[in-house]
Amino acid sequence: MKIAILGAMPEEIEPFLEKFECKKINYANNNFYFTNFKNHELIIAYSKIGKVNSTLTATIMIEKFKAEILLFSGVAGALKDGLKIGDMLSGSSLVQHDLDITAFGHPYGYVPGNPIFIDSDEKLNLIAQKTAKELDLKLLSGIIASGDQFICDEEKKEWIKNTFKADMTEMEGASVALVCDALKVPFFVLRTVSDEAGHKAEFDFDKFMVESAKISANFILKMIEKIN
Repeated sequence: MKIAILGAMPEEIEPFLEKFECKKINYANNNFYFTNFKNHELIIAYSKIGKVNSTLTATIMIEKFKAEILLFSGVAGALKDGLKIGDMLSGSSLVQHDLDITAFGHPYGYVPGNPIFIDSDEKLNLIAQKTAKELDLKLLSGIIASGDQFICDEEKKEWIKNTFKADMTEMEGASVALVCDALKVPFFVLRTVSDEAGHKAEFDFDKFMVESAKISANFILKMIEKIN
């Protein structure tokens, strides 16, 4: 099976590239890496930050390189009370928090033709929970809110959390979810907390991002061992 592994930044895919010898193809101003693992062909890439970049990269991985499953591995800011740096969460559903046509009477996150929340693949989420149990790790499940903003403001953090009942915030997941939903490709989004999305989040992010990305990458590889 062809499995896409996507991150937003080089640091989020570096743990994968360190484990494998990969063939590299440059396409659309980006690099895509190919290797084999546990009877699967892996397609690995980082999209660059933001919803437009992640939409482009996810689409290429599916349409050009024929990925049959997409796994997103990366870091995110915590919204939910009690989430701490290093905690892992799988996105049960994803929403764009910065999508706003409320001037026309619509709710935040909505545009005609698209759902506000997009659910991730149930089978992959079950595999993730089984993986967590075997690794003796706690894997939470919840709503991830995406937008083209790095959230480091307490007021904005509270607004996103309260408006969408979101547990984490980042900058790519919901756009990847939209691509996968439209193209009928099962997807899974794993995020490890790198910061708490409020005051001083930018300092925590720089400090903990690399270690959090390693946690996510190791978990994703363990998941892949269970995918048939």
